[in-house]
Amino acid sequence: MTTPLVRRARVALGCAVAAGAVLAMAAPASAHVTIDPKEVPGGGYATVNVKVPNERDDASTVAVELHLDPDHPLASVQPQAVPGWEVEVETAELDEPLEVHGSQVTEAPSKIIWTGGEISPGTFQQFPLSVGRLPEDVDQLVLKAIQTYDSDEVVRWIDDPTDGAEYPAATLTLTAGADDGHGHGGDDEAEGAAAPDADSDDEGTATASGATVDSSASDTTARVLGGLGLAAGVAGAVVAFLALRRPGAGS
Repeated sequence: MTTPLVRRARVALGCAVAAGAVLAMAAPASAHVTIDPKEVPGGGYATVNVKVPNERDDASTVAVELHLDPDHPLASVQPQAVPGWEVEVETAELDEPLEVHGSQVTEAPSKIIWTGGEISPGTFQQFPLSVGRLPEDVDQLVLKAIQTYDSDEVVRWIDDPTDGAEYPAATLTLTAGADDGHGHGGDDEAEGAAAPDADSDDEGTATASGATVDSSASDTTARVLGGLGLAAGVAGAVVAFLALRRPGAGS
């Protein structure tokens, strides 16, 4: 026969396990390669930042590859120089030419590679790009990234960018084009990228190396939540065990 005390102990244990599981689900690092801003008007040119956080405590990021959306090629992709980093833009032949200002473009940028710099643990780096002309017939571009650490670890941010993807690719959402036909930034954006404003970035503070300290600490927050979940589970197990140890707790 199960006593009321045993039943209460079992309920306490079940609640503790459930709480621990919910909190532990937040444990995986939520930081990944993203595009900032997340959305821009289609049909024109825009300046965006490829935002790369360092997710490791014992290694630095030393190379970043960004693969442009092959289904929606862009005729112009101009990287801004980032101190300490070398950049290379690779191009590829197009299956169908693009018409740009009355001319046929048969080759377009396909991949951008940054090397030679370092993103230290606890920081992130922004790589500015001026891109265009952005398509008007799609609502987003999918941009896959490959992140290499000096420990020889390679992280491939190439998964389908849906909820729950472990390594989601970055996306750039395209909204209805601006009336001037140039999208975010107008003509000036087509000529070159503007420097990122570190002071206005509410997610970090610029360092002398050009990297940024991530004060949002999404990775740290996830770890703290995971720890809380584990602690809740352990505490519940202890309460249940003590309850079962009391005299008269048996069946």
